Amino acid sequence: MLTGDLRSKIDRVWEAFWTGGISNPILVIEQITYLLFLRRLDELQTAKEQQANFTGEPIESPIYQPGQYDLRWSRFKDKDPNELYRLFTMPDGAFAFMRNLAEESAFSRFMKGATFMIPTPRLLGQVVELLDKIPMKDRDTKGDVYEYLLSKIATAGQNGQFRTPRHIIKMMVALMGPTPDDVICDPSAGSAGFLVTAGEYVGQVHRQALMKPAVQDHYRRQMLMGMEFDPTMIRIGAMNLLLHGIETERLMDVDALSTANANFEDEATLVLANPPFKGSLDADHVLPDLIRTVQTKKTELLFLALILRGLKSGGRAAVIVPDGVLFGTSKAHRQIRREIVEHHRLQAVISMPSGVFKPYAGVSTAVLVFTKTGTGGTDQVWFYDMRADGYSLDDKRQKTGADFEKFAELDTLIEQLKTGEVTSESLKNDIPDIVYRWRHLDAEADRVRTDQSFLVPVDDIRANAYDLSINRYKEVVYAQKQYDTPDVILKRIKALDAQRQADLLALEEMLQPAGVAVS
Repeated sequence: MLTGDLRSKIDRVWEAFWTGGISNPILVIEQITYLLFLRRLDELQTAKEQQANFTGEPIESPIYQPGQYDLRWSRFKDKDPNELYRLFTMPDGAFAFMRNLAEESAFSRFMKGATFMIPTPRLLGQVVELLDKIPMKDRDTKGDVYEYLLSKIATAGQNGQFRTPRHIIKMMVALMGPTPDDVICDPSAGSAGFLVTAGEYVGQVHRQALMKPAVQDHYRRQMLMGMEFDPTMIRIGAMNLLLHGIETERLMDVDALSTANANFEDEATLVLANPPFKGSLDADHVLPDLIRTVQTKKTELLFLALILRGLKSGGRAAVIVPDGVLFGTSKAHRQIRREIVEHHRLQAVISMPSGVFKPYAGVSTAVLVFTKTGTGGTDQVWFYDMRADGYSLDDKRQKTGADFEKFAELDTLIEQLKTGEVTSESLKNDIPDIVYRWRHLDAEADRVRTDQSFLVPVDDIRANAYDLSINRYKEVVYAQKQYDTPDVILKRIKALDAQRQADLLALEEMLQPAGVAVS
């Protein structure tokens, strides 16, 4: 967990870029990412050197050759800004070294096309000095530092992609409960928040299972996979994973919907995703299988088709969609909803308030939870009306209720709900209640449609043209209110007016000088 002092140090790095003329948050984070990678390379080289000194053997696969030692973080961090800038920008300097590095890590695979954008020696020297003062020895601190940097992003991408709030990601991961045996995919990985959180969940909840070498190897190499077509975002995502101690080999720089991703079929056992909402693609470049599932150019519908294609039979998915997917009346909207309901198993629709994605956008969204079966299986669907997520629903998104950093803390809140120590109202956060009720769906059978959550039989959904909006099924109880008749109201007004006149006369008498008449 970040302390106030550590947050202020990170803020100073951000302020240095801002005052130095770089205000685009994505660009700032990208440049910081390059510097953090150089710092990590030096740490890896130091570890190799320590190992060689201990064993007396030569350094195995050294990162730096003898003529490149000045390009190491520990060597250049204290240099004069002008010399530092020269070391970075010369043709065989630190940045070129990093960009041309062989695949020393998953991150280095995505350095092609990277551009050094820090404009002045003064800014570079200032940022290197500030970053060097941030302690990043352990994995948790490194991950927290980077997550805090990512929280500074307050703009949406051109294709409608948003940075998903961490607590919403944690809710979805807790709902799905990934295991060490899963193959977990995010086909619109972005900054890799879902992959990082899923990896953390497995590490925290299944710690004992990860002690086995075979399970550990699967965790490190095969369990997490993601796709991202934006070269900047895939570098940021790779660094996010790296700083959380996860160096997956299955992060791919590919447009997930295109024919270049044809191999993604019957592969994942769990998909966690928040696909772009507003994109529209040329059908000629989209996988033909997706068009056969849903005839559309809308990315939010095509991604649902892609997820169904990429899941193994029995695989599960939790996907954020805009509300329009739930009730849209176009042929394509109804087509994809019918596909999920009739040919697979739709299990839950969790409606989220419109402020969840602020300040990026005020769009209303929901989480769809479903299982790929290919043979149907939807019998009843669980609906939940989330009203609070622990933060204000305005642009500031300030903390207003209970929150949790680790999954064990979420479990504690769930236990307190179970015993009646707290309520969702007192927590001002529905997430613990959502996870608790999802884990005890049998108890939801007695809930009625005036409650915050309830079950809806599939026949009702069919009868409503596969409309999945909660308002279609939620019942509202209107309390009868009695109003006074007009003659009673008029009498009350006359009485008030008489009292006003009496008070005015009393005031005049108080202000009248003795023996002087008021005209």
